[in-house]
Amino acid sequence: MTEVAPRLAEVEADVQGLVEAHMETLLGVRFLATEYGTGPVHGGRIDSLGLDENGSPVIVEYKRGVDAGVINQGLFYLSWLVDHRAEFEHLVREQLGSTAASQVLWSGPRLICVAGDFTRYDIHAVREHRRSIDLVRYRFFGSDLVGLETVASVSGGTLAPRRARRQTVVRAEADPRGASMAELAHAVDEALLGLGDGVNRIQRKQYRAYQRLRNFACVCPPQRSKLLVYLKVDLKEVDLVPGFTRDVTRLGHHGTGDLEVQLRTLRDVERAQDLFRASYAAA
Repeated sequence: MTEVAPRLAEVEADVQGLVEAHMETLLGVRFLATEYGTGPVHGGRIDSLGLDENGSPVIVEYKRGVDAGVINQGLFYLSWLVDHRAEFEHLVREQLGSTAASQVLWSGPRLICVAGDFTRYDIHAVREHRRSIDLVRYRFFGSDLVGLETVASVSGGTLAPRRARRQTVVRAEADPRGASMAELAHAVDEALLGLGDGVNRIQRKQYRAYQRLRNFACVCPPQRSKLLVYLKVDLKEVDLVPGFTRDVTRLGHHGTGDLEVQLRTLRDVERAQDLFRASYAAA
């Protein structure tokens, strides 16, 4: 047995090149551009630009080791990005097509900082901001392996308007079936958020994503008699049960994930717990 000692990259560009070449695999983000210039007035260059699984714009900044300025630098670029939405959407249109450009989710732009390590002051600062920020620690192991660890993750997404939430409750009380579905949706929400620290919830019109750097579950709005949850698990490890689980690898659906779980009762939520945990672990 031989220990494979962890190490940092020789230079920052090694980390950036590796992540950009495999960004979707490592971060769940589609790569758009590298060293993107922010113009003569702003005078900066964004390390990497991307679009995540939910359509949120993503800035990725890299540091070889520990750097106290990586978060502030990223926030500086994030503010520029929010002020230049048309320019970013034009880039998305060029790289990914008109459909992706029309679905950009500006309510939750993200900053991902990939570095050798972070200080406790960095972690505290992230939790004080109202932006979506992920701090990711990297390590190389030998010449063939790389590890990524989420040190801190904060979602800057906004809650649903109070009036909308109140109307939902009123409708649920008026319809017994609706009340049971609302209770079911609440139980699923608690189960997914309770899987561990750093779970962020992203609200889109067609679904709600639960994210641990990458999506691990997507929940669609309740139907009349069931709630659909899409998970990212190895389908070879799952025994499909008709009426409960289904392989949707080649079927179109909202959200991400190839396993569809159909929930009709609170007991179904208990049955799905192992699948929830497996998808969370995979993320």
